[in-house]
Amino acid sequence: MPLALLALAIGAFGIGTTEFVVMGLLPQIAGDYGVSIPTAGLLVTGYAIGVVVGAPLMTVLGTRISRKTMLMLLMGLFTVGNLLSAVAPSFGLMVAGRIVASLAHGAFFGIGSVVAAELVAPDRKAGAIATMFTGLTVANIVGVPLGTFIGQAVGWRATFAAVAALGVVGLLGIARLVPELPRQQGAHLRRELTAFRNPQVLLAMAMTVLGFGGVFAAITYIAPMMTQVARYSEGAVTWLLVLFGTGMFLGNLLGGRYADRRLMPMLYVSLGGLALVLGLFTVTAHSKVLAAVTVLLVGGLGFATVPPLQKRVLDQAHGAPTLASAVNIGAFNLGNALAAWLGGTVITAGLGWTAPSWVGALLAAAALVLALWSAALERRAPAAALAALAG
Repeated sequence: MPLALLALAIGAFGIGTTEFVVMGLLPQIAGDYGVSIPTAGLLVTGYAIGVVVGAPLMTVLGTRISRKTMLMLLMGLFTVGNLLSAVAPSFGLMVAGRIVASLAHGAFFGIGSVVAAELVAPDRKAGAIATMFTGLTVANIVGVPLGTFIGQAVGWRATFAAVAALGVVGLLGIARLVPELPRQQGAHLRRELTAFRNPQVLLAMAMTVLGFGGVFAAITYIAPMMTQVARYSEGAVTWLLVLFGTGMFLGNLLGGRYADRRLMPMLYVSLGGLALVLGLFTVTAHSKVLAAVTVLLVGGLGFATVPPLQKRVLDQAHGAPTLASAVNIGAFNLGNALAAWLGGTVITAGLGWTAPSWVGALLAAAALVLALWSAALERRAPAAALAALAG
C-alpha cells in the first residue's frame, strides 16, 4: 500500500470523527443551548449542506494549484471550523463552525479519491478508494465513540477541540507522505463540467443522495431512539456507535473488494439489503439485542455502497473526474441533510422515534430503483449504437 493512502486515511479519520460524533452528543448540545433535539439536528443538516456547497466550490478554487497543496489547505480550513465549534457561545455560531469545517469535506474526499486512484493499477482503483475511506470508517470505531465519551464525561466542547487537533495531525501527514503529483494537462473548469453531460454520472449521484440518505435518516437520531425506545443507558450510546463504525469498516472493505469485480451487482445487494434492514429497524429498535445487530447492519450495508458509487462516478466521468468526484461526495451529504431534515420532521409530527427508519427504508429503495434503471440504460446504449451503425 502506498504511504500516500495512509496519509489520506489519516485526514479522513479526522473528518469522519467530526461528521459523525455530533450524533452521539445531540442531547448534551441541545441542553446547553436550550434548543430541542430536532433543532440540534440542524448541526447535522448544516454540516451536510456545507459539504454540498463546498465540494464544487473548493474543487474549482483548487484547479490552479497542486492537489497536494489543496489537500493541505482543506485540512487547515477543517481545523479552523472545529475550533470555532469548540468555543461557540451561541447555537448559531456553533452551526457556523460546523459549516466552515464542512466546506473542506467534499473537496478533500473528492480530490483524495482521484489521487488514490492514480496511485494504483487500474484494476485496484476501488480498493484504493476504499483504503482512503477506511480512515472514515475507523473514525466511527475509535474517534466517534472516544469523542462521545469525552463529550459526556468532560463536555462536548472538549470533543471539538480534540477534533481540531486531529486536523493538525492530518495536515502534517499529508505534507509528509503525499507526493506532488503532476497536474493534469489541460485541466480547467469547462473540461470538468463536461462530465455532467453524461446521464450515468447524474444517475450515480442521485443513487448516492438517496442510498446514503437512508443511513442518516435513522442514524442521526440514534441517541434518543436507543435511549427512549430500546431503553439503553446514555453511556451505552458510545458502544452502539462502535458497532455502527465496525459495520461501516467491514462494509467499506467488502464494497471496495467486490466493486472492482462486479460493481452493479454489489450496489443491488447493498441497497436492497439496506432498505430491508431499515424497514425492520422500526421493529428491532424495541429490543436491545436486535437493535444492536441492526445498527451494525445499517453501518455495513450503508458503507458497502460508498466505493462502488464513487468508482461509478470516476468511471463515467472519464477524463474529467475531479469535480465530478467532489460533487458526488457532496451528494452523500445532500442525502445526509435531506434525511436528517425528514427524520426530524416525522419526529416533530409525533410519529415516534422509530419513524425516521421508515424514511430511510423508502430512500434506500428509491436508490435501488435508480441503480436498476441505470444498468438498463447502459445495456441499451450499446444496442442503440449498433443499430445506428447498421442503419
